[in-house]
Amino acid sequence: MRLVHAWLRIPFWQRVLAGFVLGALAGWAFGPAAETWFGPLGTLYVTLIKMIAVPLVFFAVMNAVASLHGQKSVALLGGRTFLWFAVTAALAVCIGLGVGWVLQPGIGVAGLSMAPDYTVRELPSPVQVLLDVVPGNPFRALSEGKILQVIVFAGLVGFALVKLGEKTTGIRRLVGEASDVMIQVTRFVLEVTPLGTFGLIAALVGAYGFEKLLPLGNFVFALYLACALHIVLTYGGLLLAHGLNPLRFFRGAAPGMQVAFASSSSFASLPVALRSVTHNLGVDRDYAAFAVPLGASIKMDGCGAIYPALTSIFVAQYFGLTLEPTQYLIILIASVLGSFGTAGVPGTAIVMVTLVLSAAGLPLEGIGFVVAIDRVLDMMRTMTNVTGQMLVPVLVARETGLLDSAVYDAASSNVGVTEGDAAESREAVS
Repeated sequence: MRLVHAWLRIPFWQRVLAGFVLGALAGWAFGPAAETWFGPLGTLYVTLIKMIAVPLVFFAVMNAVASLHGQKSVALLGGRTFLWFAVTAALAVCIGLGVGWVLQPGIGVAGLSMAPDYTVRELPSPVQVLLDVVPGNPFRALSEGKILQVIVFAGLVGFALVKLGEKTTGIRRLVGEASDVMIQVTRFVLEVTPLGTFGLIAALVGAYGFEKLLPLGNFVFALYLACALHIVLTYGGLLLAHGLNPLRFFRGAAPGMQVAFASSSSFASLPVALRSVTHNLGVDRDYAAFAVPLGASIKMDGCGAIYPALTSIFVAQYFGLTLEPTQYLIILIASVLGSFGTAGVPGTAIVMVTLVLSAAGLPLEGIGFVVAIDRVLDMMRTMTNVTGQMLVPVLVARETGLLDSAVYDAASSNVGVTEGDAAESREAVS
């Protein structure tokens, strides 16, 4: 038991960082065999996260809609959230274009081979995307983990509970208790994060050799730099403009950022991101339960803004094409609107690049050159996505009085089971 106490006393981000470093060393030492030996640990962790994500969102959104009714206008909160989604996405596109223009990652690159499994993605029509937001079978949406459809259905049920008033008092109380239960389960599962990170990183380092990255090293560097600049300058600047300390935000958001980087999945990062926003950064739990899952579906600054913009520059330079000012504008508009329009479509990054290149009249074959290293790119893209998904609720909460400043200023970095939680659990069992 002392060992458990000692483990829990270590800050969560330090435990995850240790898993990351040890995983990288294991992957380097074992080589390709690391994917066989340690890969299942990462797969198990991602599966556990996916297991809790859908019921967590379902009950949290229902409870949030019922609780926010009469306190703050859901429409007002939703409007502010969408506005900041769009503003930060536009800034992300500008940074992606700027970094591509300065570093010129497509200049001097020749003889790239297309990934053998790459095929041009067929883009769904805007009408089809809109229709797919509404679940034809809500139980199927729940079982398949279609978060946007789950949000729509849970929101409708929540509004129905409010509309029926006193008749549904018992059900509303039950929904709130179910939400609390899922939050507690989330805290338990998140304790597996260091082990899952170890498995994911070991498998990645073992499977990828430097020979895969060297031909596109400039492109990888440009993407990582653009994402880092967006996180530090754009997000940090917006926090300062709202009178918030950026260092506090990044400390509180660190667990979500770490999980996003290791898992390369906004969906898998959703539970820890939601926990970070509420427990660490002081955002009202009911508003966060609505905003964070929504962001996980449509807020993609890395995949939907920076990556398409930078890839457009790379493809144009590789094929010796000159982008006109109108094409830059098209890339900007297509990236911002496309990130909303492809909500819920699998493979968002590839779909977004396909959409933007098509809109700008650039060769789609260029996508096949970067698909081979997509997993390495996706780590940084996803971390940028999830950081933005945590940032916007903080900004809106600050503007609407839904931010607990005391919690934000304290900025805990622990999202799992604390020592107090563990003590309560032991007492309950005994």
